[in-house]
Amino acid sequence: MAAGRKKKKTGFRGIKKKPKRKPAPGTVQPIMRVKLPRSGELLGIVTGIMGGGRMSVLCNDGKERMGRIPGKLKRRIWVREGDAVTIRPWEIQGDQKGDVIWRYHPNEKRWLQDKGYLKVG
Repeated sequence: MAAGRKKKKTGFRGIKKKPKRKPAPGTVQPIMRVKLPRSGELLGIVTGIMGGGRMSVLCNDGKERMGRIPGKLKRRIWVREGDAVTIRPWEIQGDQKGDVIWRYHPNEKRWLQDKGYLKVG
């Protein structure tokens, strides 16, 4: 090795990591298992984004609720308009507000609509 040159570090024990590849846009990913709503939870479609982790959600029971992403999920879930979500209505003001607990991918949304679980949208 020449004087003044440092050896480049490649990672843990000299093993170079390969970058993860994302699937190409428009490719259909297989549906492994779709999380269905439990008791006290509703499916809905996001109709508008209000900012600050809040959104307007049209639920399966026909009511429009203000959905809120709880703090522990705020950095994990990125919700856009038109996404299918699972919402848990609040005990107080349950007809108007609720917590978003799950967001479905587009192929899962299509599966829910085909099977009759998602009636709105």
